Amino acid sequence: MNQLQFVATIAEREILRYTPAGVPIVSAVLLHSSQQTEAGVPRLVEFEVAAIAAGEISGRFNQAELGGTFQFTGFLARKSRNSKSLVFHLTDFETHI
Repeated sequence: MNQLQFVATIAEREILRYTPAGVPIVSAVLLHSSQQTEAGVPRLVEFEVAAIAAGEISGRFNQAELGGTFQFTGFLARKSRNSKSLVFHLTDFETHI
């Protein structure tokens, strides 16, 4: 199974564009920061991840507040067929309280 869910802030977002097939897509950078417990010891976890929202969700993501914090759900995939870099593909998100 390839499913990832975390809370993050929208740090950067590009403008809505369309693929050659006409699919709307928005690229972004998400920032995460949390306190986790590893081997019984508290640990500060911080990372940034490249993300894309494609299709129907792209319009809603494009309207989400830049700098806003949301709970994101999606999956990881290679940036391109020959790339080793991963990109987080959004399938859903909701405001985090």
